[in-house]
Amino acid sequence: MSVTTSASTMQPPASSVDPAVPAFSLVDYVVFVLLLVLSLAIGLYHAFRGWGRHTVGQLLLADRTMGCIPVALSLMATFQSAVAILGVPAEIYRFGTQYWFLGCCYFLGLLIPAHVFIPIFYRLHLTSAYEYLELRFNKAVRVCGTVTFIFQMVIYMGVVLYAPSLALNAVTGFDLWLSVLTLGMVCAIYTALGGLKAVIWTDVFQTLVMFLGQLAVIIVGSAKVGGLGHVWALASQHGLISGIELNPDPFVRHTFWTLAFGGVFMMLSLYGVNQAQVQRYLSSRTETAAMLSCYAVFPCQQLVLCISCLIGLVMFAYYQEYPMSTQQSHAAPDQLVLYFVMDLLKGLPGLPGLFVACLFSGSLSTISSAFNSLATVTMEDLIRPWFPEISETRAAMLSKVLAFSYGLLCLGMAYLSSQMGPVLQAALSIFGMVGGPLLGLFCLGMFFPCANPPGAIVGLLAGLVMAFWVGIGSIVTNMRSGLSSARHNVSSFSLPSNLTTVPMTTLLSSSTLSRPTGLQRFYSLSYLWYSAHNSTTVIVVGLIISLLTGGMRGRVLNPRTIYPVLPKLVALLPRSCQKRLPCKAYSQDLLTDTGTFPEKMSNGVLRGSSDKEVAALSGAGSGPTFVLQETSL
Repeated sequence: MSVTTSASTMQPPASSVDPAVPAFSLVDYVVFVLLLVLSLAIGLYHAFRGWGRHTVGQLLLADRTMGCIPVALSLMATFQSAVAILGVPAEIYRFGTQYWFLGCCYFLGLLIPAHVFIPIFYRLHLTSAYEYLELRFNKAVRVCGTVTFIFQMVIYMGVVLYAPSLALNAVTGFDLWLSVLTLGMVCAIYTALGGLKAVIWTDVFQTLVMFLGQLAVIIVGSAKVGGLGHVWALASQHGLISGIELNPDPFVRHTFWTLAFGGVFMMLSLYGVNQAQVQRYLSSRTETAAMLSCYAVFPCQQLVLCISCLIGLVMFAYYQEYPMSTQQSHAAPDQLVLYFVMDLLKGLPGLPGLFVACLFSGSLSTISSAFNSLATVTMEDLIRPWFPEISETRAAMLSKVLAFSYGLLCLGMAYLSSQMGPVLQAALSIFGMVGGPLLGLFCLGMFFPCANPPGAIVGLLAGLVMAFWVGIGSIVTNMRSGLSSARHNVSSFSLPSNLTTVPMTTLLSSSTLSRPTGLQRFYSLSYLWYSAHNSTTVIVVGLIISLLTGGMRGRVLNPRTIYPVLPKLVALLPRSCQKRLPCKAYSQDLLTDTGTFPEKMSNGVLRGSSDKEVAALSGAGSGPTFVLQETSL
């Protein structure tokens, strides 16, 4: 069904009764405070457990001792922010269940990282994902990737802290800056002192709280409206249950192709190359455990998506039987779920507090991951390369200071978000804009052996320019059109949730008034294709520049930094066909002879290698040649 139709048929009637803002009971406050105290206690436990003996590896990678289950839950919680908990049910309530087909992209979006990105990162023994860029290209590319990521996350973490606090304040009267300050400080303390191990275990606890809070809403809500069967029948009657929309138009906000395939690229930008996720893979005991953690996320993500969709349907059924008040019907979409929950759970002490704890668990898990990943890339990519002689004790202390400093910066960004006004919409879009170009940069390095450092830098810049042109252009176009809020298929509130850049309908209007044409038509590209469009730009421009500048001719290429796409495809062919292929010998070398190269190599020179060794590895001696003068690849 079309977005316009669904928006018009899904607005429930409103009454003229103004609701009293539900007040928190003492039990609700106790439940909420318990969340903060237990989260802090977990962090302090891991901090004091090894006090004075912490190394950088323990703080940033949990000493590479984590099992697959806690890593999987942490992977899921990292971007399951409060914005997602509020936004996805509102999306289902307003536009129907078409969004549920996003679950189709989870399979490829998790399978590819498990079998492509994780093996490469893990076998290189990295700490920062951007260290790969130096091993594959050079230090300049590494710094460019790191700075881009820091910019992305600094903008993001302030908004993800401020936005749900603002919505909570508007609906419940919960003090805005008290909640912002409390969350920011608690998160900064346990992240700085406990390191990644504390972050992962608090993520596990907070994930359980999120599940409990959402399940409480579904159970109580469905009981009040006559059961889930009645909810489904009512939703079907009003056209909320969407069929498969096979329209291939990329400018349509949600279709099967957009959700199932466009969503894959956004999953890859988060699960494949985002430092917050890569860091968790690298904290696993073994490469197999890292891969299993990625597999384990798949059923968890499907469950999260189904729960969010059910909350949206229960909310719709509830408001069909208990019409909204005038104030609620005119509320911003990001407040719909909170109004519904406070309406639904009033008179049940502890449950409103549980749902608020659920919301703030989403914020805590997301922000703590941001602090830790930012401290990691700053330490490993910007400090250690320039001060290689820094002692382990001093490096560990500096890592803690960095994590806490990013916590303070987060509070500053939250305050800045409160002053942005209309510019807040652009800030919210930045996370989705930057993810695509970074994905393209890593894909350029892994899948295209001919790509060189100039091509990587120019490609990244081209991808960022394209991303901001389309993203900011769409927002400016909407502002000029005189609409009160952004057009329906812009990723205006595109904070990553469900481990995707979900359309946060929290700040969006229900439909566009007219079909755009010309350049405005280009600006209406579905947000789900942003990552695909921007990453493709990086790859295409990067390859063109690389070919114009001589490719990798004369440079040593570490085969461990390349995913052998062609050899993998050749291996699928019958042996009789493989023998006739001219690239057979090279393919076998690339697949099997990886012991020749140590993990750490940059700028085309092996670290710690003599000139004779480099010459030998460059093809001057015997053995397989890895200098990219091989035209057969």
